[in-house]
Amino acid sequence: QVQLVESGGGLVQSGGSLRLSCAASGFTLDYYGIGWFRQAPGKEREGVSCISSSDGSTYYADSVKGRFTISRDNAKNTVYLQMNSLKPEDTAVYYCAVTSAGLCTIATMPAFWEYDYWGQGTQVTVSS
Repeated sequence: QVQLVESGGGLVQSGGSLRLSCAASGFTLDYYGIGWFRQAPGKEREGVSCISSSDGSTYYADSVKGRFTISRDNAKNTVYLQMNSLKPEDTAVYYCAVTSAGLCTIATMPAFWEYDYWGQGTQVTVSS
C-alpha cells in the first residue's frame, strides 16, 4: 500500500524552527520527485519546495527562499523540510507529495496536479 506520512508539525513562536518529515511506505522514493505544498484557511494550495529525483535540483518559492531547506534521505525513504525563521504567514497545513513525471528545477516546481500521491498533511502554526 502506497503511503506518505508527514510529521513534525506543531505550534511555534515567530522566529522559531520546525523540521517536517515525510516518510514513504509501499514504494521507493528514489525514483520520484518530491514536493512540499501548504494550504492556509481560505487560501489556495501553494507549492513551497521540491527536489528532483535525478540530479537533486531544488526549488523554493520566493516566500520561503533562504529560510526553508528540502532534503531527502533515500536510505530512510524519507524527505524533510527544515523550516527556520518561521513567520505567522507560514501557518498552514503542509503536505508532501511525489511525482513520477513532474520536473523540479531551480526555477520551476511541478503543478499540484502532476503529483501522484499525497500525504495527509501536518499542521504548522506560527504565533506572533
